Amino acid sequence: MSERPAYRLRGVVLPDERPVELWVDGSGRFSAQPIAESTLLINGGWIVPGLVDAHCHVGLGPGGPVELAEAAAQARTDRDAGTLLIRDCGSPLDTTPLQSRADLPVIIRAGRHLARPKRYTPGVAVELDDPELLPDQVAAQAAAGDGWVKLVGDWIDRGEGDLAPLWPDDVLTRAIDAAHAAGARVTAHVFGTDALSGLIEAGIDCIEHGTGLTDELIAEMARRGTALVPTLINVANFPGIADSASKYPRYASHMRELYAGAYRVVARAFEAGVPVYAGTDAGGGIEHGRIVDEVIALHAAGMPSANALGAASWAAREWLAGPSLTQAQPADLVVYPEDPRADLAVLRAPEMIILRGRPVRR
Repeated sequence: MSERPAYRLRGVVLPDERPVELWVDGSGRFSAQPIAESTLLINGGWIVPGLVDAHCHVGLGPGGPVELAEAAAQARTDRDAGTLLIRDCGSPLDTTPLQSRADLPVIIRAGRHLARPKRYTPGVAVELDDPELLPDQVAAQAAAGDGWVKLVGDWIDRGEGDLAPLWPDDVLTRAIDAAHAAGARVTAHVFGTDALSGLIEAGIDCIEHGTGLTDELIAEMARRGTALVPTLINVANFPGIADSASKYPRYASHMRELYAGAYRVVARAFEAGVPVYAGTDAGGGIEHGRIVDEVIALHAAGMPSANALGAASWAAREWLAGPSLTQAQPADLVVYPEDPRADLAVLRAPEMIILRGRPVRR
């Protein structure tokens, strides 16, 4: 079998804003040295490290788990929007076979959600009858995933008629300690306020959604370096959720309040120095391939355009230890005809997507 061709790329790389000439060798990785027998693949344009969806569910559909072929199609849809690195934030399907596919984004798996019975979407989570089982289950999911574990931090308690925490604070501390001992980080789905303090104090690494964050909790997240993935395009569904929850008026009213304050939460978190990253919640009621919508929403919430883009590219890659535009790393990048920071809508029409050193055929 002949070696694949080598390529040469010229353009302005972000976030450095510097003209570059890059070489990609026959293995699809960046080369530190010029390659004489290389094809000029890109001659001009704005080069951005491949986009990142930090909250995605490959293998999950509206009705629950999907077949592996459909999961692959989901990943291709994300890829074609420029997403070349996915943090799969909990999936009921084992998507390990997709990780060896050279045509699909890099997938960092978090295993399955951990929840209590009847306290999450049916058929998605591992449901624990006894909350004391959480530390052992966290260790099991840490072993099954790629360095992340996903908890359900709050969900509607039908007895109370509103959002409520799922886990005692002392159990959370032991569970998160167990994950860290196994070399994994922990993130949690949280809509309301009540569950947040226990999770943050227990040392959680990331909060998903976080619409109930107060200024005091934001300050504590900033002090600890706890990340936030606000999934604003999913939060946009809160009014519809409220409209369908007429049986639980407290819950419906609460969801409307959280929706009304969601953009303020993101603005305050960013201003306070909380690391904020872009995630769509695709598969969890959101269509795949919408990372650009989330970047634009982060900007609308108050993040400067460069930071909103970084939250879905270079900054997110550093956080997740994903491939970057450096020597010997896989060449995963997106090229745009104009500077996308000047107009984030440019992200909707990439000139070229390069995955593992090869142009993507869309």
